[in-house]
Amino acid sequence: MKQNIFSCLPGALLPWYEKNKRDLPWRQDRDPYHIWVSEIMHQQTRVEAVKGYYARFIAALPTISALANADDDLLNKLWEGLGYYSRVRNMQKAAIQVMEEHDGRIPAEHKALLKLKGIGPYTAGAIGSIAFSLPIPAVDGNVLRVMSRITADPSDITLTATKKEWEQCLTEIMPADAPGAFNQALMEIGATVCIPNGAPKCELCPVRKYCEAYRRNQVTLFPVKAEK
Repeated sequence: MKQNIFSCLPGALLPWYEKNKRDLPWRQDRDPYHIWVSEIMHQQTRVEAVKGYYARFIAALPTISALANADDDLLNKLWEGLGYYSRVRNMQKAAIQVMEEHDGRIPAEHKALLKLKGIGPYTAGAIGSIAFSLPIPAVDGNVLRVMSRITADPSDITLTATKKEWEQCLTEIMPADAPGAFNQALMEIGATVCIPNGAPKCELCPVRKYCEAYRRNQVTLFPVKAEK
């Protein structure tokens, strides 16, 4: 049932994304280092806040080698205010891995990306699809929310099993010629239209006619999360 409902997504979302995507500094190229830095910074941080941090970080540490060799004081200064300093420490550890194991180049293989310190399925999917056109989904909270509403699915999105199910479903409909754009389109619609706080902007949604939660007038009931 899920597959039937959202198999329409690539055709509906890709044109919408090209027309409506935000002009963000890390979208100016497909450099895997730039994508990686932006994705790690986005964890627990709003996009608008990330812009300044991203610009300063890339200016100070423009390459994998620079990150691998940066001293602790510089790293801490660049990350100050973003919280969770373990994220930037893991980035440096991964940069050292890249220098030692991959000749200074971020690997283009999904399994190799997952072996880098601090890179999980979502980040590996984002880097792999956007930088290297790998047909790998990148499922974050935005994507889980969008898909749960489209299908009016009552599964608890905090469960690993639920996330894995969505990853499998998206893998099957991933457009071979535009996996990175498709992943970004799902993230974008979740961030700007099918928003987490407040009423979603259904009147602007390019997949509204396919959305089961909208049809039932139950959009605010999804996604389902177990109480902590």
